[in-house]
Parts: sequence; structure tokens; C-alpha cells
Amino acid sequence: MTARPSLLVAVAGTTTAVGKTWVTARVLEGLRARGYRVSVRKPVQSYGPEDAGATDAEVLAAASGESPSLVCPRPRWYAVPMAPPIAAAHLGEEPPTLAGLLGELRWRSPGADVGFVETVGGVRSPLADDGDSGDLIRLLGPDAVLLVADADLGVIDATRLAAGALAAPALTVFLNRYSPEDTVHRGSLEWLRERDGFTVETTVEDLLARVVSGVPWR
Repeated sequence: MTARPSLLVAVAGTTTAVGKTWVTARVLEGLRARGYRVSVRKPVQSYGPEDAGATDAEVLAAASGESPSLVCPRPRWYAVPMAPPIAAAHLGEEPPTLAGLLGELRWRSPGADVGFVETVGGVRSPLADDGDSGDLIRLLGPDAVLLVADADLGVIDATRLAAGALAAPALTVFLNRYSPEDTVHRGSLEWLRERDGFTVETTVEDLLARVVSGVPWR
């Protein structure tokens, strides 16, 4: 890696389709609006070619002002809706390795104020032939980890399992699609904060404030 961002945040999810890309894009947009230099990388992505809308790399690129091929190298775009190493094998390509993906990370020069690396699926989802998203994060050594979870029933179990697999000292949980009017959401938030001691945010504005203020995440 070159020109590592001043603050490097890894983004993980409790499962697939939990909203990692949406949350990351909103934070990127908010930081840019405040004058911060930002950068984002998604080392690998897989998707259904018939899926409507942009790929994750294209969404993140639009939010950061970078090119999609810089966010995710084109050879790492697998147009099969499977975990990346399985998708690569299905397409007759050599599956990526963790070392290969990390070696392909290129950052802006001069370095960004805040950079994000978004993983795929859940923490234990296969991301490379020799490791999962959690393995990539451990090798990456980010300054902080953002764990995106769906606020609905089951979030306590999902968050505990994902956080345990990450074992990250600087972890913030973001409850996506949180509604303060929902008793399940409120109860889960209270439990995660009070019983389990997690740092939990429920709005993009509060998450932005945490990044901008430079307050330690845990």
C-alpha cells in the first residue's frame, strides 16, 4: 500500500445485504461535504449481472469522487452472485488470495484524511481463496472497524458473533435501518450498549460526528 490514509477504517457486516455500501457511501459524502479528503477501496466484489443498479464499486466511487476501477480493480469484478473465490472458480479464473488483494491496494497521493476498505458479505464470508473478511481486516491493520448490522430481531446474536470473530480493539457498531419507534430496535440497542458494552450508532449524522471529532471508537 502507498500513501495510507491518516485514518483507515475497515467496514464489515454481520451478513450480506446488510447495508455496508449504503452506510459507507453516506459517510463518504458527509465527509466530502465537510472538506475532508476521502478514499475508499473494495478489494474484490461479486454480483449478479442481471442485478438492477450499480455495483458496490460504482456506488462507492460516486460517493468518493474516484473511478470504479480504482475502488475495485477490474480483474476483481466477478459477475456471479457467489462469494468471490467461488465466483472466480465458477468463471474459470484463479481465485484471489489475501496477499494479492492487499498488494493491489493503491491510495490517493497525497494521502486521504479518511480512507475506508469495505469487505464482502459477513465477517466469516469467504473473501479470498485463503481467508475471509475478518482475515483481511486483521492483515490490513486498520485504525478502526465499522460493523454494520441490521437493527431487526436477531441483531444481538449477529453482532456478538461478528464482533467476536473480528476481535477488533476499536469497533463501532452501526444499526442500519434503526427506528426509535420500534420496541425491538430500542431493546436491542439498549442491550448492546448497556449489557455488552459496544459503541453503537444509529444515524449517519452521529457516525460522521464520531469520525470528524477523532474520538476513539472503543
